[in-house]
Amino acid sequence: MEKKQFQAESKRLLEMMINSIYTQKEIFLRELISNSSDAIDKIYYRALTDDSLTFDPENYYIKLSVDKGARTLTLTDTGIGMTREELENNLGVIAKSGSLAFKKDNEAKDGHDIIGQFGVGFYSAFMVADHVSVTSRALGEEQAYKWESDGADGYTIAPAEKAQVGTEIVLTIKGNTEDDSYDEFLEEYRLRSIVKKYSDFIRYPIKMDAKVQVPKEGAENEFEEKIEEEQVNSMVPIWRKNKSELTEADYENFYTEKHYGFDKPLSHLHVNADGAVVYRSILFIPETPPFDFYSREYEKGLELYANGVLIMNKCADLLPDYFSFVKGMVDSESLSLNISREMLQHDRQLKLIAKNIESKIKSQLKSLQKDDREKYDKFFESFGRQLKYGVYSDYGTHKDALQDLLMFYSSTEKKLVTLDEYVSRMPEEQKYIYYAAGASHARIEKLPQTEMVADKGYEILYFTDDIDEFAVKMLLSYKEKEFRSVSAGDLGIEDGEPDKQDEAAGDKELFDYMTERLAGKVSNVRASKRLRSHPVCLSSDGEVSIEMEKILSMMPDNPNVKAEKVLEVNVNHEVFASLKGSLEGDKSKLDLYTDLLYNQALLIEGLPIEDPVEFTNQMCKIMV
Repeated sequence: MEKKQFQAESKRLLEMMINSIYTQKEIFLRELISNSSDAIDKIYYRALTDDSLTFDPENYYIKLSVDKGARTLTLTDTGIGMTREELENNLGVIAKSGSLAFKKDNEAKDGHDIIGQFGVGFYSAFMVADHVSVTSRALGEEQAYKWESDGADGYTIAPAEKAQVGTEIVLTIKGNTEDDSYDEFLEEYRLRSIVKKYSDFIRYPIKMDAKVQVPKEGAENEFEEKIEEEQVNSMVPIWRKNKSELTEADYENFYTEKHYGFDKPLSHLHVNADGAVVYRSILFIPETPPFDFYSREYEKGLELYANGVLIMNKCADLLPDYFSFVKGMVDSESLSLNISREMLQHDRQLKLIAKNIESKIKSQLKSLQKDDREKYDKFFESFGRQLKYGVYSDYGTHKDALQDLLMFYSSTEKKLVTLDEYVSRMPEEQKYIYYAAGASHARIEKLPQTEMVADKGYEILYFTDDIDEFAVKMLLSYKEKEFRSVSAGDLGIEDGEPDKQDEAAGDKELFDYMTERLAGKVSNVRASKRLRSHPVCLSSDGEVSIEMEKILSMMPDNPNVKAEKVLEVNVNHEVFASLKGSLEGDKSKLDLYTDLLYNQALLIEGLPIEDPVEFTNQMCKIMV
């Protein structure tokens, strides 16, 4: 029998296929099963136009069997088969795809589509096999033919015997090496796991022989081992079923089976999209974040299928970072795949799908916020920070899309509220959306800076996440209402009382002296408009707040950005009389009082005291 040589280009392509095109060896089984599925599809298409053919799905299947002794893995299908000429053209010339030619001549109907386009998937078998034989009998032919090859050296084709129409592929699995163990591809449990991973939703049954224990005839309580055929794949994916057929339990089971999380999903979204791009999708909003969600190790992405065949475990391009918590899958017939079917050839279709998915997720979250607030509160406690990062990132590009999803704790409502809810409750005379930043709600409630705003009866939003203030700095305003920190230099509140600054105009000498004493620590010391019962506080002028300074200082690459701090003194507090008296009588005592008030303001803000020993000594001086 004459051995034929692959074309020179084909030989180089085969060597490249084996060594570099596919990233994982297990992919070979996905490719062979997909080719078998294509072969059965071709009979289905033929039956649509040929009245002499009937297509009964029960007669069509794909079967895997293993012979460990001979080190062979056999894959059999009942598809359309190949003639000698087709074996020559499809397997003898690498990258000439019979499926692609068939696809051009037959438009997809009834939801069926042929995946194989490149004609190279078959050769992935040589990643795990050192010998491959293909015995095939074409539909309408009596004679079968056998194609055999050891790889790049060439191939032979000869007449063969085969009782049924279809194709049988026998792989002689390679021996183990120091770097690779090929025995795994002779283990039935391993083959089952590969089928479940990549080909679980192939529309035809994938069968394997399974050993089962059955009662022994004529013997009570005795069993014997028997080999039975078992279907490995699920065939009909949940996303191809009508929503009306599915229950909440079905979605939860799918979430668990796909290992999307150990929790239960808070909400799910089932999408069937027909338009510029066709896809089906099931998306889940988890209840709790994975342990590594806010770490660099976390990988976002949805499972991506092409006609039920898994292409990517995590397609990151389908989700924006701010929705990276979403789990689920997308199945599309509109994707252009590269030669290995592991990556996308063009991204236009993917971008359309991603844009549509982003819109669906946002709508789902808005519905949850409106119709099931308890669930949304739970979601926001888990993933709200990610939405805030989304507002801040990319220079605020996504702020308009996300601002209505944000929530913050309210001083008056004592719960999380939306910005829209806050604005709807604002009194007519209130100019700004007021917020206070701190380590906890309890700490913020005790801040002296909140006194004046609270006395006005205005609601204050509590910012306890490190990203909160950065996010609203990017938002700037909501519904034409600017955000204003209770620690800002100007609160924009008309007091209706004589201006304290005017009352203290005669105390300019005192404030100038204190400012000079605290040079390098604060930019100014002035009479406070906001304080009621507290003697002193820190406020800030400029864009960087004191809370932002604290957060930035904790970064690994500390940019050393400082807030422009102002020490505010309550001129109505009894302490102020002591300050004035010391200015006239004992400057050393004024220095002591100034230092103590400054350190007191630092403690209130949660900032470290620069010299704790000196501070304790000063406290002792006061006590003495």
